[in-house]
Amino acid sequence: MDRFDRIYALHRLLRQARRPVSGRVLMERLECSRATLFRAIEDLRDRLGAPLAYDRGCGGYFYDSRQGAHQYELPGLWFNASELSALLAIHRLLVDIQPGLLESHLAPLRGRIEELLETEHLGGGDLLRRVRIPPMAARPASEYFAAVADALLRRRRVRITYHGRARDDVTERVISPQRLIHYRGNWYLDAWCHEKEGLRSFAVDRIRQCNPLEQTARDIDDRDLDDHFATSYGIFAGKPQDTAVLRFTPLAARWVADERWHPEQQGAWLEDGSYELKIPYGDPRELIMDILKYGPEVEVVAPESLRDVLVRRLMQATEKYQ
Repeated sequence: MDRFDRIYALHRLLRQARRPVSGRVLMERLECSRATLFRAIEDLRDRLGAPLAYDRGCGGYFYDSRQGAHQYELPGLWFNASELSALLAIHRLLVDIQPGLLESHLAPLRGRIEELLETEHLGGGDLLRRVRIPPMAARPASEYFAAVADALLRRRRVRITYHGRARDDVTERVISPQRLIHYRGNWYLDAWCHEKEGLRSFAVDRIRQCNPLEQTARDIDDRDLDDHFATSYGIFAGKPQDTAVLRFTPLAARWVADERWHPEQQGAWLEDGSYELKIPYGDPRELIMDILKYGPEVEVVAPESLRDVLVRRLMQATEKYQ
């Protein structure tokens, strides 16, 4: 067993014992040497604050009731060293995704994890220093992110004031939060809108007010959410209306062939080394932006309507440099 498992086993033995347990019995039960047992005792008593004492008369170890043995428990989260390191990596991920987001909630957990990792002489500082996930084009999350997340988990409706960028208008909605989505560096809330009687996606950074309500949120089945939000391309919801056929040059194909643009995409290498990618889409706006970034390295083969839009956009861009 590893060091964490041994500490936990030692704790369990002492909690269950009616009288002091000798070192010999502990070594047998823990299948370890005397030196290893002493390290576990030191970790449990000195690092984890257990009321562990030694009875010289009986020659054994016990939990001292005068030091609060009945109330003492090991940390509620008990993981091995690799699992604790993974938790710290997740913490790093959340910090990098949105600086300050959930920091106050996670800080106590992070401190406890680092304390436990020190028992293994691993420490958390090096991991946090060496793992970075820099955000690109990320917008600061709304000050109401915590309120939205709380309503989501408590399954409560909320009344929001929302500013939509596309129409540049402000509306008030009562919504039932369904899912929080982190997409391309930004947070979105999938929700049932009670005014529109339908599913909608809201950019969290555009929420201007958020007031929780006592009414229970309406629950939408996961399959219905996936069918509405996850079948078309990108963040725009709705069922696919068409399939884009994109042909990438051999140079761009080295990257695109390994990328996942959509769960239902179809890709094929062509004889000249180019790569053809087929993607179902509904609203073309995000797809157009992704195609444009490849410039001359991609051609829209079909449908003709999407090809025409790309031609117009490229001509408009060229006019800027005339």
